[in-house]
Amino acid sequence: MTPGISCIIYDMDGLLLDTEGIYTEVTQEIVAEYGKVFDWSIKKKIIGRRSIQAAQIIVESLDLPITAQDYLDSRKDVLLERFKDTQALPGAKALTTHFFQRGILQALATSSSSPMFEAKYEKHKKWFSQFKQIVRGDDPELKEGKPAPDIFLLAAKRVGVEPAQCLVFEDAPSGTEAALSAGMSVVVVPDPNMDHSHYKNASQIISSLKDFDPEYWGLPKYTNTI
Repeated sequence: MTPGISCIIYDMDGLLLDTEGIYTEVTQEIVAEYGKVFDWSIKKKIIGRRSIQAAQIIVESLDLPITAQDYLDSRKDVLLERFKDTQALPGAKALTTHFFQRGILQALATSSSSPMFEAKYEKHKKWFSQFKQIVRGDDPELKEGKPAPDIFLLAAKRVGVEPAQCLVFEDAPSGTEAALSAGMSVVVVPDPNMDHSHYKNASQIISSLKDFDPEYWGLPKYTNTI
């Protein structure tokens, strides 16, 4: 157990919101036009990264005859439309609501750009009001995306807490590395397809947010099961 946790910082895609499947579907539709297949060997490299970083990896890995920006432009409208019906992942709302009701500070640190965030956020405005700060991937104060620690350090700064007081929830290797580099503890809820060796330095690994035990971290226990 790590005492002194006063702020919870969450990743969003694949952790709170079920968006990774949408990204995968749209990416495959685009690369199929060039006779390519977007498989797990590439997917695992881009989870958690900023859009331009992910696009560069996809274009280079599949040797697509387009630029990374061309790729992003081709998917934008489709993603914005499909993200309008994004659903919460199991245990996500119950977990954040538990901490919100007990006065625990919470923040969101997402690699999503503002336009993509707004599309996902549209049907979850009331829920996301629980977060004191939301830092997006295109925030002007960010120098580097995950796996650099910048986004988590910025979230902590804006909330007004020290990095050591923060507990991060992540699903991606890049985000896990970023949180650890920031000097924070990190609980990982990995994609079922991801080899756990990518998270060997994580503070804790759980299979679902529903499995998280606040008391292990010295946080208020659940009064109801989730």
